[in-house]
Amino acid sequence: MGTIQGEVIKVSGPLVVAKGLTGSRMFEMVRVGEARLFGEIIEIRGDEYSIQVYEETEGIGPGQPVFPTGEALSVELGPGLIRSIYDGVQRPLDKLFEVSGDFIVRGTESPSLDRAAIWDFVPVAKSGDAVEAGDVLGTVQESKLVVHKIMVPHGISGKVTQISAVKGNVETTVATIETATGAVSVNMIQRWPVRHPRKVSRKLPPIEPLVTGQRVIDMFFPLTKGGTACVPGPFGSGKTVVQHQLAKWSNANIIVYVGCGERGNEMTDVLMEFPHLKDPESGEPLMERTVLVANTSNMPVAAREASVFTGITIAEYFRDMGYSVALMADSTSRWAEAMREISGRLEEMPGEEGYPAYLGSRIASFYERSGNVICLGKDQRTASLSLIGAVSPPGGDMSEPVVQATLRVVKVFWGLDDKLAFARHFPAINWLTSYSLYQDVVDSYANDRLAKEWQEVRKRAMALLQREAELEELVRLVGMDALAHEDRLLMQAAKMIREDFLHQNAFDERDSYTSLPKQLKLLQILLHYFDESRKALKNGAPLTQLLGVKALDEIARAKLIPEDSNGEFAALEKKISSDIHAVPTT
Repeated sequence: MGTIQGEVIKVSGPLVVAKGLTGSRMFEMVRVGEARLFGEIIEIRGDEYSIQVYEETEGIGPGQPVFPTGEALSVELGPGLIRSIYDGVQRPLDKLFEVSGDFIVRGTESPSLDRAAIWDFVPVAKSGDAVEAGDVLGTVQESKLVVHKIMVPHGISGKVTQISAVKGNVETTVATIETATGAVSVNMIQRWPVRHPRKVSRKLPPIEPLVTGQRVIDMFFPLTKGGTACVPGPFGSGKTVVQHQLAKWSNANIIVYVGCGERGNEMTDVLMEFPHLKDPESGEPLMERTVLVANTSNMPVAAREASVFTGITIAEYFRDMGYSVALMADSTSRWAEAMREISGRLEEMPGEEGYPAYLGSRIASFYERSGNVICLGKDQRTASLSLIGAVSPPGGDMSEPVVQATLRVVKVFWGLDDKLAFARHFPAINWLTSYSLYQDVVDSYANDRLAKEWQEVRKRAMALLQREAELEELVRLVGMDALAHEDRLLMQAAKMIREDFLHQNAFDERDSYTSLPKQLKLLQILLHYFDESRKALKNGAPLTQLLGVKALDEIARAKLIPEDSNGEFAALEKKISSDIHAVPTT
């Protein structure tokens, strides 16, 4: 703690104004009152320092002391992050529960990384090696799925003079590096200010899809590793379910899930489900590669902004090890509402709908920390950090400021539709309004790595859905019977794509996840039915019989075929052909 002590002169909800903090700087952490509540300086006017307090300010009043710390809001980074559940300022909730029970007592402190946990450090570097920031000194097996790499901290370079296998806690010295200014002892823990992006060697263009197992996303509106996406939608349209599915099934190595101002029962679902859900690749529990940051709606409003930056800094740390990381933020609207509340208490000039004028730049500062990168270090390891943010516009109004500010910086828009949700169609992503600016990248990747017809199949299926939307207007006016037979067949094929491909049951273990090869086979089966039926129709086959062939029931169940059953797809394709060829023609 610093020797200078300030004094509270005003309290307005989570905003406290103090004086006498001479020498303190913007975004410096302070402790407020005798309870030493967490706070951060967010405005300086002369000798008045405005502090947003990350805990309830009840009982704080003028005249109480304020203690500067001299440090920015920072997180602890090291072994022990995986499987952890933190609040917005990285206090471990399980440890706080042991101390204070179900509700956090104000001013409670606990180290972010467990000092009692013992880790086995295995050196990679050798004594005499020249190292620089980002180089890997050694590894720790943090969980069954994650090998934690202990890296040279930023700002340090020199020659390793001592390094050996060590069994100890995160504060145990694992190496000594001789630098230009003297010997530096390195342990397994780093601290990093959350508002400053961690450095990388350089950014690369995205080249590989982030496979989510969700058919409507992977096939039609894909996200790349290192990409950004937003999931806006009205209340009840399934934003949280989509976020949960991405956290469960995406092929990222590490998942960081930030619950920012969301309902407590939704975070409870995550905490209850993840230890029991199996990772699709390894079969291990998903918590073995997950970090959770929980700032629920009943927690102090100011801590919502901190939770978002705490999560992204932890995600960047794992990216620096060379991992593919995916961060889910649910929801950034609650974060923006917290900004609006604090801005109002600061008496700042309001922007659109009362949000602060810097809303857009603050949202951009979050999403711009994503990317496909070459990490610091001599080994030039590549890694990625993908960001998916949910947005909750009031009344589903997509023109409101948070949605628009987000769309300006992200490249994928998964527009959720409450009409689809009410019709029990999940994921309720509207295929006519959503888009992905990574489509060409993913098409090129899939054409080269999976099948050369990927792009053609996707485009044909989307064309059918778009044509169906046009015909629906006509059907409303004149009825289905007035359509030409070929258009009625097209409507049937589009309906099958919607119900048998786009619709996906998150609670059915056979349907919850679909690999890219299986997604392609499913669409090919549906298009095969359409092509064969169209040929038969031109040869004079009755439309009613084509719309009622026995194979339709098996097509509807095709999404439940196991992933590796290629023979079943081939057999189904033959059955479709034989059933349609059996329809008599004139």
